[in-house]
Amino acid sequence: MGAQQSFDVAVVGAGPGGYVAAIRAAQLGLRVAVVEADRPGGVCLNWGCIPTKALLSGAELVDSLRAHGKAFGIDADAVTLDYGRAVEHSRQVADRLGQGVSSLLRKNRIRLVRGRARLAGANTLDVSGPDEQTVEADHVVLATGSSEWVPPGVAVDGERVVTSREALALSSVPGRLLVVGAGAVGVEFAYLYAMYGARVTVLEMADQMLPGMDVEVARTLESEFRRKGIDVVLGARFEELESSGGQVRVGYIRHGRREEISIDRVLVAMGRRPLTEGLGLEAAGVRLDDSGFAVVDAAHRTSLPSVLAIGDLAGGPLLAHKASEEGIAAVELLAGVERPPFDAARVPACIYAQPQVAAIGLTETQARERRGDGVRIGRFPFSASGKAVAADHPAGFVKLVVDAEFGEILGAHVVGAGATELIAELALGMQLEATTAELARTVHAHPTLSEAIWEAALAAEGRSLNS
Repeated sequence: MGAQQSFDVAVVGAGPGGYVAAIRAAQLGLRVAVVEADRPGGVCLNWGCIPTKALLSGAELVDSLRAHGKAFGIDADAVTLDYGRAVEHSRQVADRLGQGVSSLLRKNRIRLVRGRARLAGANTLDVSGPDEQTVEADHVVLATGSSEWVPPGVAVDGERVVTSREALALSSVPGRLLVVGAGAVGVEFAYLYAMYGARVTVLEMADQMLPGMDVEVARTLESEFRRKGIDVVLGARFEELESSGGQVRVGYIRHGRREEISIDRVLVAMGRRPLTEGLGLEAAGVRLDDSGFAVVDAAHRTSLPSVLAIGDLAGGPLLAHKASEEGIAAVELLAGVERPPFDAARVPACIYAQPQVAAIGLTETQARERRGDGVRIGRFPFSASGKAVAADHPAGFVKLVVDAEFGEILGAHVVGAGATELIAELALGMQLEATTAELARTVHAHPTLSEAIWEAALAAEGRSLNS
């Protein structure tokens, strides 16, 4: 090992959890190092959130021209698509933002150590790679994230059988695509490829798309996907996959019977697993749960008190903004900053297909299981929204799940155009413990999509105006 260096905090991983934690620690006057084996920005910036949103922006543009152009006198029949160019753009965006993260680390005087870290003790990291050395720190923050989970026996070849990671590097659109899994990743890639011309089938084991999310939201998304020509097969348990002769054969069980489909490319989107390989966690005394996630307390400390874990490594929800907020919370608590504990129940989830989906808090089902009849629902359809109808985006709704006695917002669910932006108002409302009465008294500009939130609050109060 190279020369030993000492810091107040050493962060392992420069993704949205790690680099944000490092910057906040530096702002608080701590001496900080970040160990990163790949490019700053992590999976999210380089091979996840950012490049997929760049591609999805193009897909949305194609969708808008085809589905809504004629309503505005725009003939999109002659539009040509170059998916390879869209991929180039997505890589340029990721590169630019990655350079921005590197610049932020330098600006905040954070030492970037390039290499793979292994926890060699409560306060020691052994780093192998370009910057081989030993890093000593009073506290270690583990922010290594997660990677795609692939079922045993499935060989990812990067061309016919891919995960989201490989898909982001491919510049071709298959004639026929099977997406295994209708969670956020599967839904987004199904929409993306369908808009760029692939015939897409989505295979999902659960009886709804977006398992765990509001049932009404999932049904609306399923209906819109079918309307766009995307085939959705629910209640289908993946069994096996075989690639030969330029085709991929996938077997699955549905309604107790075995069925098969032959396809040009398969995208496996069946979940993610924490990245712990080579970290030496268990040998150092860091306890993991049965799924391999680090077990942490309310202060984000692991079973080894000097070692903290944040983001995907510490369990769900596996979201970049959750990782960032946990990183901030973790180092602020280390530095003695008084703050309320991090509440994962108030983390919004967003899906960027069209219609978009966004949710925070409890679903109606969850709320009724916990509170029985003490729940009210406020719902407003975009088909009654002046702005949504004018923009030719009438699909979807805003749904508020509300405590019947006090009007507290227990959960909020939006499906439709602009959902991923609208959810911020509802997240703020829940953070401030706003009631539907207070939302209903908040003047919303007309005509805007945000009026649907106001109308849903009015509906929860029993005084809907426009539906």
